[in-house]
Amino acid sequence: MAKKTAARSRRRTDSLSRELIIQAATELLDSGGESALTLRALTIRLSTGYGAIYHHVADKSDVLAAATDDLISRVLSAAAADPDPRETLRRLALGLFDAVDAHPWVGTELSRQVWRPALLDFYESIGRLMDALGAPEQARFDAAGALVNYILGVAVQNAANARYLAGSNTGRADFLDAAAAQWAQVDPSRYPFVQAAATRLREHDDREQFLAGVDIFLAGIATLS
Repeated sequence: MAKKTAARSRRRTDSLSRELIIQAATELLDSGGESALTLRALTIRLSTGYGAIYHHVADKSDVLAAATDDLISRVLSAAAADPDPRETLRRLALGLFDAVDAHPWVGTELSRQVWRPALLDFYESIGRLMDALGAPEQARFDAAGALVNYILGVAVQNAANARYLAGSNTGRADFLDAAAAQWAQVDPSRYPFVQAAATRLREHDDREQFLAGVDIFLAGIATLS
């Protein structure tokens, strides 16, 4: 009886909200990955019962989707409009890349549900920036689609690489050293570019390379106007 009374006394006295649930879920996901997010873990972290959780969310999938939308919405909010649409676009792209890099579980969710509601807002923002950059109307659909696919593809792949390295005993530097060593040993008559790029592979920075790719897209878009 004493234990039950103590358990009841530890229940939260302030009101629970969907926002608090999303915040707690994000903390669980960041600390232990998707497997750490369970409704039981949420009840413990929030000092509440299952009924209170279910009042705001349907299930684990709903919580995971909501946490993903929340992070993408933060990216959109952080990339305030700049007088230069190129800079706004670069901040949007880099913001999503950094968000997925900091929260690799987002990459898994995006690969399952590519067009989350918040991602539609992201796509809309990119489309409007195509207009601001002077891309002809007939080219905006293809230009926006190609750029969004690049941003999502690289961000999700980077998150997958991070999860792979986290589950192994190999660090990023050692992994790249091993890959570069293999590239350096290929037949130069068949793979001249690969062999020449071996050193750059070892030294490259994923974030800088991603942003270089965005700049290449921007340069191409400029030729359309």
